[in-house]
Amino acid sequence: MNKIIVLLCLSLFSVSLTGQDTVKQEVHELVDAWHKAAAEANFESYFSKMTQDGVFIGTDAGENWTVAEFKIFCKPYFDKGKAWDFKALERNVFISADGQYAWFDELLDTWMKLCRGSGVLHKVDGQWKIAHYVLSVTVPNETIEGVIALKKEKDSLLRQKLIQQ
Repeated sequence: MNKIIVLLCLSLFSVSLTGQDTVKQEVHELVDAWHKAAAEANFESYFSKMTQDGVFIGTDAGENWTVAEFKIFCKPYFDKGKAWDFKALERNVFISADGQYAWFDELLDTWMKLCRGSGVLHKVDGQWKIAHYVLSVTVPNETIEGVIALKKEKDSLLRQKLIQQ
């Protein structure tokens, strides 16, 4: 009897892992397709993979856009037939217990060299959609002082503006 219970538990655990693997694969496919749509400058495909109330946070401190704002920013690039081409070098995916949310982080090969992306996906009408995405430029620790010096003036101006609001 104990063997049957152990086998049943192992079987259920295996099914659970298989389900998680399937969901993770869906997330990988969606995010890869999203990046591909940008590389191909396919505006409709790119934005169809985001929720209507989604957010995109870019590398500049002023880039915190709703999807509507991000569309306005992106349109000229997509219209020229050249947006951006990000390729994931690695990606970690995590799924909520209820299977309705997923979050990920990825290391990207981009025109800016290595970048870090992270995002939250929400299952909407049975389909995964990107609800929140953050793109960051990676900075090696040994060069951070030089980067701080480069951005000091602009950061100071933005900081003052935000404090005064």
